[in-house]
Amino acid sequence: MPSVFDRISNIIRANINDLLDGAEDPEAMLNQIIRDMNDALRQADSDIADQIAQQKMLEGDLESAQRNAQAWESKAELAVSKDRDDLAREAIVRANDYNEQAVIYAKQLEAQRAAVTELKSKRELLKSKYDEARRNKDNLIARARAAQAKSKMTKVVTTANTADYSSELERMERKIREQEARAQADEEVAESKTSVDDELAQLGADSQVESQLAALKAKMGK
Repeated sequence: MPSVFDRISNIIRANINDLLDGAEDPEAMLNQIIRDMNDALRQADSDIADQIAQQKMLEGDLESAQRNAQAWESKAELAVSKDRDDLAREAIVRANDYNEQAVIYAKQLEAQRAAVTELKSKRELLKSKYDEARRNKDNLIARARAAQAKSKMTKVVTTANTADYSSELERMERKIREQEARAQADEEVAESKTSVDDELAQLGADSQVESQLAALKAKMGK
């Protein structure tokens, strides 16, 4: 009895949406939940039948004890009418025993009826939740997947917001500037080297011309 109560109560208290939101495969999870509910319903039906049978047995025991108590009370009255106090005392003792049994059976029967009523009530709540889960199966799965997608997107956005992209861009820009500066320096060095070479070549050419001019003048007696 406590086991089926606990199982049904746990299923009824469970929030299906929360369970699906945390599942990697919402459809598989929901199918399992529906199977668990169906199993619990079958178990509840079986247990309810057992408890009703026990209730009927207690009702029979109570009625029997009450009949026996009344019968011995009648025998006590008969014994008194016959001036048989000894038999009357014995009949009263027997009647008292059955009356005490009847009180015990009455209390047990009251508790049993309350237990059956509670189990039936929980069974109806579970049946309602089971029917709702089956009717809204596709909608529940869609909501769970939408919630998962939203959660993933939130994590991506959060990660993007917290990432320090500015420092990466600054480092990249500085590296590009260094490369540009080095290229410009290499160009200036190359231009400077070319200029010196040209001047030296020009000086060499001028010196050769002067030598040729001096030789020509000597030849002409100038």
